[in-house]
Amino acid sequence: MDQTTIILGILCLAFAAGNILADRKGKTDLVLVTKIVASTSFLAIGILNLGGSKYGVFVLAALAFSWIGDVLLVWRRKTFFLGGIAAFLLAHAAYACGFASFKFDLSAFVVALVIWVIVVIFLIRWLWPHLNGPFRYAVLIYMAAITAMVSLAAATTSPLITVAAGMFAISDIAVARDRFVASSLGNRIWGIPLYYIAQLLFAISIIQPAL
Repeated sequence: MDQTTIILGILCLAFAAGNILADRKGKTDLVLVTKIVASTSFLAIGILNLGGSKYGVFVLAALAFSWIGDVLLVWRRKTFFLGGIAAFLLAHAAYACGFASFKFDLSAFVVALVIWVIVVIFLIRWLWPHLNGPFRYAVLIYMAAITAMVSLAAATTSPLITVAAGMFAISDIAVARDRFVASSLGNRIWGIPLYYIAQLLFAISIIQPAL
């Protein structure tokens, strides 16, 4: 891992922390700026380390869709939030396509699939009373995408990719709780670090996917 990648990783985490502080103070403009810098940092790692691999192209696409989703989720308007869900749905799909380019371990896939189907069933039962209109369909589709992404990540048998996928999925729970159940700074305190560490791990996996 070169020095530039390390510096960008530190920058990403520093501005992610700054994003939490800006949110605590209720400064929307600063929330937007810190999020853009943090997300641009992980995207830059992907761009700078992109080789000619099919996997790398899919991960870079996922990072780009995540960047778009990050910006859209700054605002709490319904249209922006639905746009953010769509962007992250595409990110999960791109990651899943990237993972599918690896040698497939059926046993790991089945175990992960069973675990995440159970988790998703509980999550949907928890969220359902708080959902209405298009959000019910959006969340169902999104949960299916998460399940596929995490299961395919496990099937790569790469600890780096598997951990990153799990962290990304868990961070989405914080977003869902904040938007549909109870908005609080606490959701961001644990959700944002998980999310940005996951994206950094994905970006680094372009360099050494088998870790």
